[in-house]
Amino acid sequence: MENLLGLLRIHVQRGVNLAVRDVVSSDPYVVIRMGKQKLKTRVIKKNVNPEWNDDLTLSIADLSLPVKLTVYDRDTFSLDDKMGDAEFEIGPLVNAVKMHLEGLPNGTIITKVQPSRQNCLSQESCIIWNDGKVVQDMFLRLRNVETGEVELQLEWIHVPGSRGL
Repeated sequence: MENLLGLLRIHVQRGVNLAVRDVVSSDPYVVIRMGKQKLKTRVIKKNVNPEWNDDLTLSIADLSLPVKLTVYDRDTFSLDDKMGDAEFEIGPLVNAVKMHLEGLPNGTIITKVQPSRQNCLSQESCIIWNDGKVVQDMFLRLRNVETGEVELQLEWIHVPGSRGL
């Protein structure tokens, strides 16, 4: 607990135009990794545009570690097939949280992160003030696959008694 800075809640919203890995569809799920932590969403059967709406929470002790995301196709009788991967940095979100903003109108854009060769963003990612919290919406373009994106929302959670930011 002495190294804990806070928690990162990752709302895995949906996949868009994911690759077909079974005969006509896929049974996708997402695995999120950061350092030694590994979390996964539920499997959505026969759907290349799945709506997971799953919340996964990582304990953050090192802000420099990237968060890695991999989409898999669940298979019953063989190893699960990879359907692409992506990664992202939490630095921009953390910097916005460190501003200690208060009382902004809902939907106020704090900052924007542009897509580049250094990140997996498929479009501009806005960090906004929403219901008294700093959140970041992002669409990640999957790598090492012919097609697919995953939509996420990040939220920093302060843990009382932790080192904090």
